[in-house]
Amino acid sequence: MTRRRFDFLAVLGMSLGPGLALAAPGEAPTQTPESAVVSSGSTGESAPHRSSLTEAKGMVMLDYQLIPVPGSPSIDLMGFHSLNRMNDWLYLGVGGYAPLFKGEYGGFMVLDATAHAQRRISGNLFANAGVSLGGGGGGKSVQQSKELSGTGGFVKGYVGLGYDFDGFSAGANIARTKLSNSAIDHSQVNFFVQVPFSYAIGPYASAGDRFLPEAEAGDRESGAESSESMLTLGLDNFRQIDPQGSNKGTINLADLQFSHFITKNAYSYFNVGVGYRGLPLYNEVIGGLGYRVRLSPDLNLYGQLGLGSGGYAPDTIDTGAGLLVYPKLSAEYMASRNLGLALSVGYMSAPSGSSRNYTYGAALNYHPRGGAGGSGASAVADGTYSGYRFHLFQQTGLNVRYKDIDRSNIKLLSMQGDKIVSDNVYIPVQVSVAYNAYLGYPGYGELLAGVGVQNKYDKGDRVQVFGQLLVGTNVHGAILKTGIGLNVGLSDRLAIHGLTGQTFAGVGSNSGKFRSDHVGVGLTYRFSMPSR
Repeated sequence: MTRRRFDFLAVLGMSLGPGLALAAPGEAPTQTPESAVVSSGSTGESAPHRSSLTEAKGMVMLDYQLIPVPGSPSIDLMGFHSLNRMNDWLYLGVGGYAPLFKGEYGGFMVLDATAHAQRRISGNLFANAGVSLGGGGGGKSVQQSKELSGTGGFVKGYVGLGYDFDGFSAGANIARTKLSNSAIDHSQVNFFVQVPFSYAIGPYASAGDRFLPEAEAGDRESGAESSESMLTLGLDNFRQIDPQGSNKGTINLADLQFSHFITKNAYSYFNVGVGYRGLPLYNEVIGGLGYRVRLSPDLNLYGQLGLGSGGYAPDTIDTGAGLLVYPKLSAEYMASRNLGLALSVGYMSAPSGSSRNYTYGAALNYHPRGGAGGSGASAVADGTYSGYRFHLFQQTGLNVRYKDIDRSNIKLLSMQGDKIVSDNVYIPVQVSVAYNAYLGYPGYGELLAGVGVQNKYDKGDRVQVFGQLLVGTNVHGAILKTGIGLNVGLSDRLAIHGLTGQTFAGVGSNSGKFRSDHVGVGLTYRFSMPSR
């Protein structure tokens, strides 16, 4: 595929988490010269060491399929996946599926991990095959979700052909899609589009190191290959307008949005939101375009228009087939160089359902490339390497107890991204989805964010210990989740990830308390990126 800089679909891939799909070890360096760096914690007596940026590659894959459901209308699913290249033919990544136009399945959602193989067979013609494993579910009603989604375990296998055009690829697969013990179990054709992306990364051990003046020329060149991004953690409120479903109150959501600026002020974005009160586990995924207007160095206005899918169950909140349209305006005050405080208003509608909502909320915007300042060469020349970690792991909830009754274990596919703030502090964001039933129903999930502490990592260290405290939401509403664990290095980029801890919900409420222990194990991908 032709190498491209970020565009709308490539940004979707970055927002889903490039590190959750493992980049190829040993990929050739970019044309960027080596960059001399020195530890930010240095007293000036230690000699600077050298580090080179390398190019990680991947692709965003969108696919669409129509799946017959016995005794009910067919369900159509749009797939969205970020896949990073392991070698010349193998990709690994994460993504999900959500309905758009058929039946009444608003709120159905699946998240998965995917292994994808692809080989050119003649000219621009290639063959591909893959398998996805994950969990999720949904249905017209909570009861009907048992029939449609079974116990929530998801598996999809596919094989097919595609053609590589200039800057993107397209093709068709024969796919088998199944949710365990459910009505969804069918083979069908799915059509796909692939868009490549690439990004410059450095060693994880360089996180926190700064650029030396003599490194500026080469690193300005690498900085020119990047542009501004923004990560948003928000609390939104949906005030329903003449609701037709059984839920008629205000719905409170926690959401996470990644935005990437295509030009100086125009950006594309991808957003995931989950209800924590009013309708816990209401869910939505939204992607779209936006534009920023700078009123002053400290004040910005944003306007964005998104399309996506979401809901809970149409008899509870009527989002129909699932398609959502969401225009939104926000005003941001830059509290510091990298952090902005924002207030927003918007209007969410479901064209195939009756759901209409006024929205309002508040958010914290993190600008990893210098807040409301510029991007490009000057943004990197006087900057540092920022550290990142992405974890993909299996997590099991043990000793689960709800309303003073012991419940069955919860098996989760979990994804977590960490932004390294300093040698000893990081900010984690975690998303999990169950692939077995909880309280007899599919679709249990968690969305959390918080703060973590760790021991300082030095080049060559095998073990890094951490502890973290997360707050977020599950089916019972707001939750608190603790965790301690370690990353055991396999290389500078890869590590084994293990953790244990406890989860609590409903503390102090009359609706019953939830608690569980949890243990998880998986794989970590870690790296650094130039930033100022």
